[in-house]
Amino acid sequence: MTKTLVIAEKPSVAQDIVRALTPVAGKFDKHEDHFENDRYVVTSAVGHLVEIQAPEQFDVKRGKWSFAHLPVIPPFFDLKPVDKTKSRLNAVVKQAKRKDVTELINACDAGREGELIFRLIEQYAGGAKGTLSKPVKRLWLQSMTPQAIRDGFEALRTEQQMAGLASAARSRSEADWLVGINGTRAMTAFNSRDGGFFLTTVGRVQTPTLSLVVEREEKIRKFVSRDYWEIHATFGAEAGEYPAKWFDPKWKKGEDVEARADRVWSAAEAQAIANAVRGQQATVTEESKPTSQASPLLFDLTSLQREANGKFGFSAKTTLALAQSLYERHKALTYPRTDSRALPEDYLPVAKQTFEMLADSGMRHLAPHALTALNNNYVRPSRRIFDNSKVSDHFAIIPTTQAPSGLSEAEQKLYDLVVRRFMAVFFPSAEYTVTTRISTVAPHSFKTEGKVLVKPGWLAIYGKEAADEVEGGKDGDKGQNLVAVQPGEKVNTLQVDPKGLKTKPPARYSEATLLGAMESAGKQIDDEELRSAMQEKGLGTPATRAAIIEGLLTEKYMLREGREIIPTAKAFQLMTLLRGLEVEELCRADLTGEWEYKLSQMEKGQLSREAFMAEIAAMTERMVKKAKEYDRDTIPGDYATLESPCPNCGGVVKENYRRFACVGKPGAEPCGFSFGKSPAGRTFETAEANALLRDRKIGPLEGFRSKAGWPFTSEIVIKYDDEAHNYKLEFDFGDDKKGEESGEIVEFEDASLGACPICGSEVHEHGSNYVCSKAVPTAAQPTPSCTFKSGKIILQQPVEREQMTKLLETGKTDLLDKFVSMRTRRAFKAHLAWDKEAGKVNFEFAPSKFPPRKPAAGAYATKTAGAAGKTAAAKKAPAKKAAATKTAAAKTPRKAAAGKAPSAALAAVIGAEPVARPEAVKKMWEYIKAHNLQDPKDKRTIVADDKLRAVFGKDSAGMFELAGILGNHLG
Repeated sequence: MTKTLVIAEKPSVAQDIVRALTPVAGKFDKHEDHFENDRYVVTSAVGHLVEIQAPEQFDVKRGKWSFAHLPVIPPFFDLKPVDKTKSRLNAVVKQAKRKDVTELINACDAGREGELIFRLIEQYAGGAKGTLSKPVKRLWLQSMTPQAIRDGFEALRTEQQMAGLASAARSRSEADWLVGINGTRAMTAFNSRDGGFFLTTVGRVQTPTLSLVVEREEKIRKFVSRDYWEIHATFGAEAGEYPAKWFDPKWKKGEDVEARADRVWSAAEAQAIANAVRGQQATVTEESKPTSQASPLLFDLTSLQREANGKFGFSAKTTLALAQSLYERHKALTYPRTDSRALPEDYLPVAKQTFEMLADSGMRHLAPHALTALNNNYVRPSRRIFDNSKVSDHFAIIPTTQAPSGLSEAEQKLYDLVVRRFMAVFFPSAEYTVTTRISTVAPHSFKTEGKVLVKPGWLAIYGKEAADEVEGGKDGDKGQNLVAVQPGEKVNTLQVDPKGLKTKPPARYSEATLLGAMESAGKQIDDEELRSAMQEKGLGTPATRAAIIEGLLTEKYMLREGREIIPTAKAFQLMTLLRGLEVEELCRADLTGEWEYKLSQMEKGQLSREAFMAEIAAMTERMVKKAKEYDRDTIPGDYATLESPCPNCGGVVKENYRRFACVGKPGAEPCGFSFGKSPAGRTFETAEANALLRDRKIGPLEGFRSKAGWPFTSEIVIKYDDEAHNYKLEFDFGDDKKGEESGEIVEFEDASLGACPICGSEVHEHGSNYVCSKAVPTAAQPTPSCTFKSGKIILQQPVEREQMTKLLETGKTDLLDKFVSMRTRRAFKAHLAWDKEAGKVNFEFAPSKFPPRKPAAGAYATKTAGAAGKTAAAKKAPAKKAAATKTAAAKTPRKAAAGKAPSAALAAVIGAEPVARPEAVKKMWEYIKAHNLQDPKDKRTIVADDKLRAVFGKDSAGMFELAGILGNHLG
């Protein structure tokens, strides 16, 4: 009997599909990596299982950071498994290759990325042919309720229907690879050609996004504030007083972007106006008219991320994760990765069912409004809400008909945000009476505006929050009830005062405003409808924008300070380079927005994949050519002059593209002192460079990378070099053994952190460590007698004084979350704890929240073995013998997985428990890091202490020797 394989993007979606199909397709049996019944096999990826790579003959590994092998533009792409999910890929491919599986259904997330995930898995499974030659259909889910899933299976899309989206998905992936790989290698080669290694990452979307942030910061830094004055008055009528502000009724917008009708530019003019009207009577004219304000449109992902950032401070990444959880786990929201703000025209019945669910739910803050909408027939057709022409792959984010339960506080906040917006869009507009009053003391005019809410309409849903939703509700002279003025009544000028103010620079981007700028490719568009029309030309897609921002933060191109996003010196240096090389394609947001538009045209079948990729290839070649052929000494740019003088001659130190260099005293020649702006790939901020010159040292600083790519932390010092007769920059790893070896007496200046766990003496800060006062030479005890020492930064995790105090008092620190494994380079969480047996500070990991995974069920193993037996019996004897051998091998436990007893020497370092070699290497590295045994001048060399000397058989060993050495000590 033939079967259909369904491939979902995540295990949770596979389970949802199984639950939805069980009533109509029969019960599924659960296996280790899939579900199966008589009609379907359901399995899943875990996101991307396969990624593209250049074929070996078109790419290089050695010398890739030079111009010699650039550009890399392969005629086709190979595939490689993602290392950490290789076992899952093998499990999916195994099901796809089954002979009884005759059809595939792509059930990955509905969108460009989901399409790519499936297509690459299918291509990988097809091997050299590139396809399995099995028909493929597409399950397109925009809601995860059981009925929506069943409806999706009734309306599967064909291969032809998905061809455009598949082409766009592959093109986006290949374009990002071409620009990212070639751009990063070319800019790194350019920045590293004078020595050292300065990794300079660029990307087709990330770099134009960064340019938006840098350009805004440049405007802020160059902004010169101007003084201006407003004239505020209070007028008295028979019915009471009211405020007003002077304005020029003849004013028209001109070239001065800071000019306004209510601003004057001199104190004398402001005072003259105030003096002219003070104590005078004014005539009053007044115009009142009704106006209305419709609710905002439904949410797409970007508008939801902006709103959640503005209201709750959620990052774009957090909002996406919460929305995905509400969609996937709780089934409470529709598909979140959407760029649409409308619903399909046949969705009215579902909208009514959703209101009925909300009215019946126990959510007291929402249910009454849902009931109001149903009782007043608010849920009816509207082109503003239901419009097929405004629905792309997915429709707007709205609540499903399923009431959620067990939401976290953050999930509840986001769910409420979506529900309120969903209900509001069906409610009537809010109605106001807007009054504009002009009080005239010839020839001067003063304006007062009043805005009175007559019918709240949709604002009723927001209650106390309505003031924030009202247009102009926060302005000082708006949203107020005005006292009445009778026709022909003269009013008195009771008070008039000039108010001195200053113009302000543009605000820094927050995540909310940066998302808005990405959406409109940098164009400042406030109108909601117009911004919606611009979405196809935005930077990235709603699904990728959060990851782009996070990537820039991870690469230290940007920092978060509160809700502001601030570019670093590294970002300015990159923009200076790209502008100097005239690689405008990587800087201009609107150009990259055009490429996103072309990808959306490709999805609709209006542009060929070949034409788009030819344009990307041409851009890549031009970018590399510009970097390779640049022959001037420096890159032109807007560079800083440091406040601190040259340490060698007292001259002025100025910045250029690569260095901070002395230019000499006025009228004198420069002395030759300079230091690189980006030692070991970390770029100095101007303030850091000033501090380094002033204090001759700075740090410890994080973010350095060795030539091998390893991250490290170090102090930077400026020392006099006798040979060069000048000062030079050096790394200082705080090797506190120097004091011990030289016998130099240490004087502690800080208060004690607590009692040493070895000898009970005081523990203090010393260099880059916390040490026992008896572990270094002191006046009281010149010869050290204790060994307690623990780093102030361990695996990139700063250990604050408070945490060391806690460790000394209680035996361990709080759970710290910024450790980075030297082996895997992944972040991990752990406590630092005193290990009495080992006599050192060690890691203590929190217990797992999840129980150990159970082995595969015996029934499943028997069933598999039985099936294998039947197949083998149908074949010839040699095949039977080979199959038996293969089965036996599969059943034989692998020796490599078993632990081996360490030698006595190794046991003194990692403990006596039997251990596999990878685990032994891991424990060895923990010991090395905890005892600061890496050579400060070459972190790849391990300097042996007494215990390691017994293991190594020598005084030092390279990091790449460790595995071989340990193999000799594992019996």
